Amino acid sequence: MRKQIDVVVLSDLHLGSYHCKAKELNQYLRSIQPKTLVLNGDIIEREALRKRYFPRLHMEVIQSMLDLTLTGTKIYFVTGNHDDQLRKFSNMSMGPIHLRDKLVLKIKGKTYWIFHGDLLDSSKWVSPTLRFLGKKGYAQLLRLNRWQNFWRRKRGKSPHSLSQSIKSNIDKAQSYISGFEEAAGRLAIKNRYDHVICGHIHQPCIKKIQDKGASVTYMNSGDWVESLTALEYRHNSWKLYQFHELDYQLDNPKLQSSKKDRHAKLPKKLLEELSC
Repeated sequence: MRKQIDVVVLSDLHLGSYHCKAKELNQYLRSIQPKTLVLNGDIIEREALRKRYFPRLHMEVIQSMLDLTLTGTKIYFVTGNHDDQLRKFSNMSMGPIHLRDKLVLKIKGKTYWIFHGDLLDSSKWVSPTLRFLGKKGYAQLLRLNRWQNFWRRKRGKSPHSLSQSIKSNIDKAQSYISGFEEAAGRLAIKNRYDHVICGHIHQPCIKKIQDKGASVTYMNSGDWVESLTALEYRHNSWKLYQFHELDYQLDNPKLQSSKKDRHAKLPKKLLEELSC
């Protein structure tokens, strides 16, 4: 049974890159039935076709999205900096699929301004640290992270994000993230939107931003490289969804109890009969 959702926002899938968590993303897509699906930039790597790297799992993600349109889902593809070549086709629609540079939705009388966020990248906002992480340095960290998490899983440990740790511990990185959020919020307030939704910086978030006595709700849908998050609008409220592998296992260890636990409160005589 699929979860019925009014709006789902995904960003930074990076299909066609070695770092995309396509398996997990596909599990999520097959579990939901949104009325509207917004793909907010960096969905497909511009280099994917040139490198001839586009595995079957990544193609299955696209197929799952197309399957959603057969059951009534409307898809808005908002372009980002990694799929910016599609911007020359902006405002094109093909049935239930619509290509846009930016998008304004109206929900329950509130306006939502949705854009990827790369247009905020200027020398004013991008620190040298984040510029390094956003290019070769970030790719190298992700590659190293894959090996680290491989060995962590071997030891029964949960995955760990190197780049997220670095971002949270380097002042310049935090300054860039805060500057990006504040810039998006101020632009939304200036243009009199109630909410602004971005991607781009791989930092899932829902927060209020104030400027000159006015306020706006800033939201970021995160990514499917490290965070594995989405924004969901359901029952008249927004929430951040976080993927957890155990939620998709038929035999969920979180819901299991040991034989000892199941029989702990049974009468002694009955326990003897069960053990025979």
